[in-house]
Amino acid sequence: MGRKRRTWFQGAKYHITSRGNRKSSLFYDDEDHTKYLSLLKETKNTFPFTLHAFCLMTNHIHLQLETSDTSPTIIMSHLNTKYAKYFNKKYDYSGHVFEKRYGAELLDSLDYEFDVSKYIHLNPLKAGLVDELEDYPWSSYNAYVNGEASRLVDTKHLLSYFPSPATQHYEEYVKTPLMDLFLLDNGKVMMIPRKTEENPCVQK
Repeated sequence: MGRKRRTWFQGAKYHITSRGNRKSSLFYDDEDHTKYLSLLKETKNTFPFTLHAFCLMTNHIHLQLETSDTSPTIIMSHLNTKYAKYFNKKYDYSGHVFEKRYGAELLDSLDYEFDVSKYIHLNPLKAGLVDELEDYPWSSYNAYVNGEASRLVDTKHLLSYFPSPATQHYEEYVKTPLMDLFLLDNGKVMMIPRKTEENPCVQK
């Protein structure tokens, strides 16, 4: 039985995940993280797409991206192949570096985009890698909350929905475990903390 064909169209948005083969580490030092990000930028220049968020974990990566004229299959094949060649050469390894198939969740609503952005940025904290999200250098979180200049990540799309100061409101949204977002008529979201655990949503 063949694999299910992935859904793709111009402008499609995805939560992409890619894991080390047999859950093995993808990054052993800062050089590895830096190399992956440089290859991500190179891939973005070769096959243009918009990157809304990212996080590099020890044995997997998260990318929140919006395609243009190229399917995520081509994008991820190019990126993973380039990094695998670097990784195997550096550590004198052979064979697969990544699991054969990356994960791709289609983000078909605004609420899903917010959920995924929050989930991606919370990964280092939930994994116990840092005590404060600002201390993790291998995600796009600081580009959102500290306004760090980035040629890789586009923060404007999601921040445009938060009232001023958008960076502070986004930080509050990410760091508050139970938070609902309601989209108002003016195109901004209103944040309302929840008392009981439910799936966060943006109501239109």
